[in-house]
Amino acid sequence: MAALLYRLARFSFRSRRLVTAVWAAVLIVLGLGAVILSGRMTNDVTIPGTESQQAIDHLKERFPQASVGGATARVAIEAPAGQKLTDPANKANLERLVNTLETAPKVRMVTDPFQTGTVSPDGRVALAQVSYAVQAAELTEADRAGLTAPAVTARHAGLTVEVGGDAIQGMPEVGGTEGIGVIIAAIVLTVTFGSLIAAGLPLLTALIGVGVGMAGIMTVSRFIELNSNTPILALMLGLAVGIDYALFIVSRYRHELNEGYEPEEAAARSVGTAGSAVVFAGLTVIIALVGLTVVGIPFLGQMGIAAAATVAVAVLIALTLLPAVLGFAGPKVLGKHAKKQAKTTNGERWARFVARHRIPVVLAGVAGLLIVAIPALSMQLGLPNDATAAPDSTQRKAYDIVTEGLGPGVNGPLIVVISDATPESTTAANNRISRLTDVAAVTPPQFNAQGDTAMFTVIPKSGPSSEQTEKLVGDIRAHAGGTQLAVTGQTALQIDISEKLADAMVPYLVFIVGLAFLLLMLVFRSLIVPLKATLGFLGSVIATFGAVVAVFQWGWLNDLLGVKSTAPIMSMLPILLIGVLFGLAMDYQVFLVTRMREEHVHGAQAQQAMVTGFRHGSRVVVAAALIMISVFAGFVLSDTTLIQSIGFALAFGVAVDAFVVRMTIVPAVMSLLGAKAWWLPRWLDRVLPNVDVEGEKVTKRPAEKELATV
Repeated sequence: MAALLYRLARFSFRSRRLVTAVWAAVLIVLGLGAVILSGRMTNDVTIPGTESQQAIDHLKERFPQASVGGATARVAIEAPAGQKLTDPANKANLERLVNTLETAPKVRMVTDPFQTGTVSPDGRVALAQVSYAVQAAELTEADRAGLTAPAVTARHAGLTVEVGGDAIQGMPEVGGTEGIGVIIAAIVLTVTFGSLIAAGLPLLTALIGVGVGMAGIMTVSRFIELNSNTPILALMLGLAVGIDYALFIVSRYRHELNEGYEPEEAAARSVGTAGSAVVFAGLTVIIALVGLTVVGIPFLGQMGIAAAATVAVAVLIALTLLPAVLGFAGPKVLGKHAKKQAKTTNGERWARFVARHRIPVVLAGVAGLLIVAIPALSMQLGLPNDATAAPDSTQRKAYDIVTEGLGPGVNGPLIVVISDATPESTTAANNRISRLTDVAAVTPPQFNAQGDTAMFTVIPKSGPSSEQTEKLVGDIRAHAGGTQLAVTGQTALQIDISEKLADAMVPYLVFIVGLAFLLLMLVFRSLIVPLKATLGFLGSVIATFGAVVAVFQWGWLNDLLGVKSTAPIMSMLPILLIGVLFGLAMDYQVFLVTRMREEHVHGAQAQQAMVTGFRHGSRVVVAAALIMISVFAGFVLSDTTLIQSIGFALAFGVAVDAFVVRMTIVPAVMSLLGAKAWWLPRWLDRVLPNVDVEGEKVTKRPAEKELATV
């Protein structure tokens, strides 16, 4: 592989104008495609095959007038202090509000609280339900204005009116705050290289890669309905790995220039050696992301494929466009005051310190990971609802008004569907369910026109995110009594999705760890190093889970981080974190340990190879980690809880994995194992192909070593 990449880089360097023009054309074409073809994205989270989704599909087919599956809005109305909604003026204003909502665009039905009985016993709070003929993703801003404008009018009349439900939610957007990470990355690169040109190259190529990836995603959205978080995940990863991969190659290029090679030879050698590590680092990330397709959750699979495609673009740009750009920059990347690296660096001092105290260092590192992981034992999973919205949002205010006036269960009603309905069996099921613990009320059943499908609503005593409501869903399903009974509705759907995601976590972990273990065994030609890398990753993951629970579920440091509310952890976050963090963790493993192996293959003793490899790789890994942390941390400033939690989890996970696991535990374990770290059975050594990640064929080639003009 090294020889192939060497030739590719030399071609890109010599044909830099052509290569640059090709990438520019790709960016322009996809950019135009994104502008012209960009399609609709959705907030809907559905998993085919779950009981709640099957019930929704059945109702759409057999009971369409029930309006199940479309967007919904929950309009909470509260009377002025000391008054009741039954007072003539307030009642007239409420009825006017309901009548106006009925004429709003795409609205199919609005319930009158006085007719449905959704008025609090003291007459101060009422709830009107708005059902739409389309899903939330199909609502435009004008449609939402038709929902919020009547609420504003009712407020002017003296009522307190707040609106919740998925109909009011817009698409998550990437704000300007995420650019803070890019600014910090620029500062880190400038400090690392001491050259504005060298610092600018990784940023330039990364932004081009992200532009290509994002434009491609937006173009594809015309033909495939994508989840609205898909481009955000791709942006996070594409920007982070794009900078890191270019950083690794540019750093090696500067090293080769300092060794006296001409720019063309230095670029070719850099891509032949560091580029090989980039390829395998990228492959681990891609494997982890594409692996999301095997868990049977469509929206996660879409997010994984889109992000994997963006990472693949980042790898291709690092191998082709970057050497082309280096052809334009030449030796200028060294800067005016470029100096060779000092004989003894801080990285080397740290490696020798770790080697001298390897056992205490390993014990302290592992103990620290386990302590931070303790909160993960109480992790609760769920999906976002109005209870997790910002306290000052209309969704959260509506939730709180309903909870106080009508009870928390009214915010999360359960819909029971009987598909082989008869009046007798439906009444019996209704009576059985009404006697269950945590049931506040059960509505009379409704039948479809054919009389073979019935549905009724169950109001729990507990809120939609509570463990009691989750248990109630299971109890209702267990009391089917021989009927074809299913529980659905937004609350049941979220419970089913969370359970499906939790069940998929272990198989997914086994899948990506198994594939990546084989890949790392091929890279390092060792059984011990891949095993050590995997165990280190597991330590990083459990520690990150602990930190996420402490912040987003327990509320620690909420004010400092700008997290506006605590709630169960997003059910998609753990499996998403496993996939993304695994890929990124293996990046650092490959960047750091391939240099150790390179030194070992070229004749250095195991201990010296560890120290020398760490000396060369640590500065780049530290800079790469700081850049990734900065990019991900910028997303913590988002207004969307899911994006906040993903950004925090990835930033914290990268920090722990880079500085605790890869920079501390890994060199300590490598020192402890010595030459045994590179053990591989002879029969397996003969079977495995030699991919030459160390660039042995490149570094031994009889290249001219004329001093570059610096």
